[in-house]
Amino acid sequence: MTDESSPAPRKAKKPSLTAQRRSARSFALQALYQWQMAGQPINEIEAQFRVDNDMSGTDVKLFSEILKGVATSKGDLDEAYRPFLDRALEDLDPVELAVLRIGSYELINRIEVPYRVAINESVDLAKIFGATDSHRYVNGILDKLAQRVRMTEIRAARGK
Repeated sequence: MTDESSPAPRKAKKPSLTAQRRSARSFALQALYQWQMAGQPINEIEAQFRVDNDMSGTDVKLFSEILKGVATSKGDLDEAYRPFLDRALEDLDPVELAVLRIGSYELINRIEVPYRVAINESVDLAKIFGATDSHRYVNGILDKLAQRVRMTEIRAARGK
């Protein structure tokens, strides 16, 4: 005997591209935090994250790109936003540091990502993982960096 009124089981809906990218950034932040704190090789951390986490709703390619990109260009990224810091790089909270590196990486290297998206995604990461007001600090630093590295895009957006 079947119950005609019960709906058929639905397949799980695939997360949107935006949600997959947000998940990639979130995992990348956690992996970079581990890398900063433990000093473990980035490829080992990436492998560990892929094994230990359900990444079915994650843009794994973006996760890997951010992770490896930040690790290999850490010095350049730090130098890019250093002029806008109000304290020494070593005095930054490790979460803020990882968020700034991700945001800077996206502003400098992922030109296809609108600058507002790169900043907003970093601010959201800081709100979730950072200290109480770290999102404001991250927003200010990345906004100043964007004015330096994305001036043409910012001018075009303001001219609309």
